[in-house]
Amino acid sequence: MVLNCEEEFPAIVELVNIVNFREAMSERSNDYDIAFIEGSISRKEEIRKLKDIRERASVVVALGACATTGGLNCLKNRFPMEEVKSIVYGKDAGLKIYDTIPAAPIDSIIKVDHRIHGCPIIKEEFLETLKSLLMGKTPFTPNYPVCVDCKLAGNICVFEKGMTCAGPVTRAGCKAVCVTYGRICWGCRGLTDDPNISAHKETLGRYGLAEESVLRSFDLYGGYALEKGRGKKNA
Repeated sequence: MVLNCEEEFPAIVELVNIVNFREAMSERSNDYDIAFIEGSISRKEEIRKLKDIRERASVVVALGACATTGGLNCLKNRFPMEEVKSIVYGKDAGLKIYDTIPAAPIDSIIKVDHRIHGCPIIKEEFLETLKSLLMGKTPFTPNYPVCVDCKLAGNICVFEKGMTCAGPVTRAGCKAVCVTYGRICWGCRGLTDDPNISAHKETLGRYGLAEESVLRSFDLYGGYALEKGRGKKNA
């Protein structure tokens, strides 16, 4: 999605020296002020790299669902790591070259200054975040549910269509793109800071659904947050 900013790149490079962008350039430098980090932590070696980035960068931005919430990678945390390695690597699972640990968002290891949520991220949100940082401002992060975005988009609530949805407890900012194009909200932007599930009791009850139904549907992207909230530790 960042590479899709080709029209904006001429203006960006007038203001920013891009020194490390593995997907777009071969030249590299570790002299940077702002670090956009994507991906979840799933190997011990990544913990060392992450701490090194934090020491060098004045500002760290978690980029995308895996970096902000742990993302889909956290699905493997439901199983013992030895079992995960056996399923993936078969007879070679015991080799030391396969370094895998329970997946986690980057803020479980280092301090994160800002977050750009979503899978994928929204191009406009990335540009606005970069603009705010260059102006010395705090980037705006929505803290209201996707239901607001749905209403602004004029969508019919998916509950009316007999489906369930994680929108009532998911952070908005995606313009409800999934629902707008006929799908449901899968919760890729993570929980709002204070998900008020009880506020939706009446709606859920009207459709014969319990509060837990919403949380279960959120488990695809929010497994790490849910396990943390239940006080469980990944093993």
